[in-house]
Amino acid sequence: MKIAIISDSNAGISMEEAKEMGVFIQPSPFFINDKIEFAGVTMTHEQFYAALQDDAVDVKTSMPSPGDMTDTWDELLKTHDEVLFIPISSGLSGTVSTAAMLAEDFDGRVQVVDNRRVSVTQYRSMVDALELAKMGKNAKEIKEYLERTADRSAIYVSLDTLKYLKKGGRITPAAAAIGTLLNLKPVLQIQGDKLDAYAKCRGKAQAKKTMIDAIRKDMEGRFKDAAAKKNLHLLIAYGAYLDDALEWKKEVEEAFPDYEIEMQPLSLSVACHIGPGVLAIALAEGLDTSLL
Repeated sequence: MKIAIISDSNAGISMEEAKEMGVFIQPSPFFINDKIEFAGVTMTHEQFYAALQDDAVDVKTSMPSPGDMTDTWDELLKTHDEVLFIPISSGLSGTVSTAAMLAEDFDGRVQVVDNRRVSVTQYRSMVDALELAKMGKNAKEIKEYLERTADRSAIYVSLDTLKYLKKGGRITPAAAAIGTLLNLKPVLQIQGDKLDAYAKCRGKAQAKKTMIDAIRKDMEGRFKDAAAKKNLHLLIAYGAYLDDALEWKKEVEEAFPDYEIEMQPLSLSVACHIGPGVLAIALAEGLDTSLL
């Protein structure tokens, strides 16, 4: 069967990269002072981050409209037998629940995946889906596999500033002021469908070390079997600053010389809430054929 694999902009790849892979992207909307824009279509990442850093500009993320989603599926089903949609985690957006409801009108030809991932791990789900499709699996079988292996990933994110947590009401102004004074750089984690605090670090260097130590601990613990089989992908993500990302990639390569590091921009919907100067590192298990 010919399956159209589609994700949203939160997977962190451009329309051009998606085309090269043989997949599709549903552009995720966001609002700049109440004007709707679309990631990678009407506004570039650079323009998004410029707006995000302007205190006079109000930036809000949103999910694709029901009409945009169904229009995309209708178009893809003209040339494909099935559609497999892998959106951002249900814990971070309402896209999954809305899409699943809409898919009920497509007689099983549209399968919506909730494997609770975002950014680089969401991207890895797309890669896995492509491989499964090449192996002859149908959309429903791929959906079931991706959801069954949803917890086989982890992301750690370091913040450059507390400004955006304060702006979003996630910490108090007093806590933000104290944190800034002490040069605190929080490290957050995404395990499954939640963005939670992981550690408070004094300065960027300690934040980077904390993330590397967290990944090493995961490799020796919950991902031990996959690491032993060399079936583990190590990925990094970044916000607005490519130079910082390249430096971060070099540090990760030195810490884990046996791994080829994959790098993608961080999801704009995540960066919107934590700021442009973020760096992240992630693990994702590769395909486990024993589960097929």
